[in-house]
Amino acid sequence: MNYWLMKSEPSAFGIDDLTAMPGQTEHWDGVRNYQARNMMRDQMKIGDQVFFYHSNCKIPGIVGIMEVVREGYPDHTAFDPQSQYFDPKSDPKNPRWIMVDIKYVRHTSRVISLAELKECEVLENMQLVRKGNRLSIMPVTAEEWAMILQLEKTAFQ
Repeated sequence: MNYWLMKSEPSAFGIDDLTAMPGQTEHWDGVRNYQARNMMRDQMKIGDQVFFYHSNCKIPGIVGIMEVVREGYPDHTAFDPQSQYFDPKSDPKNPRWIMVDIKYVRHTSRVISLAELKECEVLENMQLVRKGNRLSIMPVTAEEWAMILQLEKTAFQ
């Protein structure tokens, strides 16, 4: 099993939006970065666990856990001229963009803030806390996953 972190702005699609979807499942569309696309296409597998991270908000941080329930397939929003994610260069016969389906597992017991993640020595090499990393999808190591679950149990000052 692999572990991941996926970012979304709560004003666009937050964890509560996911819980309101039928079956608490939704496709993760609109990714327009080749590196993130390649991870969804080539590495994400059914059963992989994913941290849901709220970005660009008052307290950015991990707010929940999701699971990959459908592996990479063409992102239909790239073909829709009415979509904000439309890409006129994307061809349905040779799709440029990929999405996966994710399912809600649970909220974290509290927001595990970016500030807290940055202060944790075990996480110093985590992609999320490194300067200049703006990817919306990133791998998380098993050690990082376990450490974040430990942090969830403690109060952050």
